[in-house]
Amino acid sequence: MINARILATSIAWVAISTPLISAQDLSRYREFQLGMSLVAVAQQAGITPEGRVLHPRPKLIEELMWLPPRVRGSSPEADSVRKVLFSGYNGQLFRIVVTYDRGRTEGLTAEDMVEAISAKYGLAALTSTEIRPSLSWVSNDRDTILAHWEDSQYCLNLTSSDPSTFGLVVYSKRLDALARAATVEAIGLHEQEAPQREIERQQNQTEENRVKQETARRVNKATFRP
Repeated sequence: MINARILATSIAWVAISTPLISAQDLSRYREFQLGMSLVAVAQQAGITPEGRVLHPRPKLIEELMWLPPRVRGSSPEADSVRKVLFSGYNGQLFRIVVTYDRGRTEGLTAEDMVEAISAKYGLAALTSTEIRPSLSWVSNDRDTILAHWEDSQYCLNLTSSDPSTFGLVVYSKRLDALARAATVEAIGLHEQEAPQREIERQQNQTEENRVKQETARRVNKATFRP
């Protein structure tokens, strides 16, 4: 009777805990939280907060690069990450692109990587055989999505560009959509204003040439000897 009660209690605990195991926090990568400020990201990573500005308007789209400290050799303390690219929308972190060190992933299969990521984020929602091309974000055109995790607000993709190169993309659905829309608008503004920029460039070049010629004239006129 006691054993039966223990067994029943164990089954109930597993039933209760299973959703908790499978529903992990997809908004976080290590100590970085999607939605946090890029200033906080820089402080956490120990890097300068001045990122590379991709588009200053209509919304500020920028990037920060983090290179974890390298440990020589195959020490267990060596970080598996080679670099992390943080993308910001109006100062908010909306996407994290992780590139793993080939030396730390050499020999690992796609299944090994999916297993490792699933241990942290729960079971994958989709595997590569089920993923639709329009479903998820990749870091470049060469990448293949091996597995996909998502909830109502966030997405996470395990990617690969060749058998020994793996990456991870974590992003906010809402902020990523806003950033994409702002990028399209920024490109449109850039193309629309291109003729005026060219006119201004030519005017500036003409003025620079005039000043250069005038300076040369003054110097040479004072020193010229026939």
